[in-house]
Amino acid sequence: MAERKWVDERHFPSRRKGDGEIRREIWIDEDSGAVTRYNLAYINPELFQADNGRVLGYDNRHGVHHRHYLGISRTIRLKTFESIEAAFERNFARILRVLRRKRARRKGKT
Repeated sequence: MAERKWVDERHFPSRRKGDGEIRREIWIDEDSGAVTRYNLAYINPELFQADNGRVLGYDNRHGVHHRHYLGISRTIRLKTFESIEAAFERNFARILRVLRRKRARRKGKT
């Protein structure tokens, strides 16, 4: 099985859209096109200093699908890359909603 890195992206959202960095790395099997490895991460050292600033992440390092959130890693039951990517996007959107509420409260206090 020959694999190659298919996606290697770094996005730097504006402060309104989360600040920090969104990292996407995806490797595929060259013959079948199936995803063999992945790393999806929201990195923001201003929010979380440990774990190299990784606030949220999903990967299958060591052959196990798992989720990282604020330094805690847990195995997940999702098995398809599509479902894992959708979970990452939902969780990132939830983090953004919380950040916006906190910023709005702070703004209202000044």
